[in-house]
Amino acid sequence: MTELLLIVLAIIILVFIIRRYKQPTWIMPEKDFPPTWRTILCEKVNYYNHLSKEEKRQFEHRVQEFLLNCKITGVDVEVDITDKLLVASSAIIPIFKISNWRYLNLNEVLLYPGMFNEKLETSGEDRRIMGMVGSGYMEGKMILSKPALHHGFSNASDKKNTAIHEFVHLIDKLDGSTDGVPSLLLENQYAIPWLDLINRKIEEIYEKDSDINPYGGTNKQEFFAVASEYFFERPKLLKQKHPELYQLLEEIFQQDLSTKDLTKTKTRSGRNSPCPCGSGLKFKKCCGKIG
Repeated sequence: MTELLLIVLAIIILVFIIRRYKQPTWIMPEKDFPPTWRTILCEKVNYYNHLSKEEKRQFEHRVQEFLLNCKITGVDVEVDITDKLLVASSAIIPIFKISNWRYLNLNEVLLYPGMFNEKLETSGEDRRIMGMVGSGYMEGKMILSKPALHHGFSNASDKKNTAIHEFVHLIDKLDGSTDGVPSLLLENQYAIPWLDLINRKIEEIYEKDSDINPYGGTNKQEFFAVASEYFFERPKLLKQKHPELYQLLEEIFQQDLSTKDLTKTKTRSGRNSPCPCGSGLKFKKCCGKIG
């Protein structure tokens, strides 16, 4: 009888472990990317507009894939398709050139109506946080201020994008440690130069001799996220002012953005309007017809 109880107990424990650690089924897109979604990307996401037609198809596919596998929920705020596409774009931009990358450490993004505090409260004092990667009971979740999400794409010159910042933290975290050294992407020969550079750049921030967001001086992980915002918003300027930093970020993200003017003003994309990608064609003859 005792042996039978031990066997039953072992089976129960085994079932629990399997359920606890079993990876969820990954869903892949089966439908075409909706044209209305493409219009939103053209109007809102400068990064998308500077891709080739084939790259745009890839970007759309990965945006769709992200939205099929990550829930986006509004907390005291409505969420529409524009919000979802901006969250998904923020996720895909840093890993666009990294094939088969999946955010396995994320299952839900919570959008808040504004800034919040460390207790995730949206009212009261100390509401200074615009984005956060969850931990503990919030593991697998990200919290973003909806206004901050939109600001990141409406102002392309301030070197700030809160959502990209938080997704870079997730990239950093996937190797098991949020330490500013994304070992899954950073080849061994670059790890020591990367740490040395971070220390030097943080020192420049302390000495107020840097145009990098002072928040990057908080620690190595925040520097990595802040520098990545700069890389994806103002790549030309970053390469001009911080060539060594630009080169190492290029190695990490496998993207050379220095030839792209990502500060270009976005425009409305009516079917007969000039295409925002700058091709000189009408929207319906260019990005509007990509299938």
